[in-house]
Amino acid sequence: MRNDRTHVLEITASEFKAKCLDLLDRVAARKVTRIIVTKRGRPVAQLGPMPRPAEEVESLFGCMRERTVVPAGVDLTAPVLDEPLDAEQGRLHE
Repeated sequence: MRNDRTHVLEITASEFKAKCLDLLDRVAARKVTRIIVTKRGRPVAQLGPMPRPAEEVESLFGCMRERTVVPAGVDLTAPVLDEPLDAEQGRLHE
């Protein structure tokens, strides 16, 4: 098992099998950022912690940047409908 300063473990498949539950606990506690499982010296899998809810939200912020185009002359603040909504007239379902 190799451990470097970035908290990445490289471990053989047989050692992973023997220590699986302990390794999962270490990943969950974020004592290890990633585990690379090798078989015959070649990496075959990697294991990392699930993102926390705040990390998931942060990764979504700006994810569509530079992927959308608003055509010239389109006003995104203009009303979409020409007719009143049912809710404005007190009807919820029609």
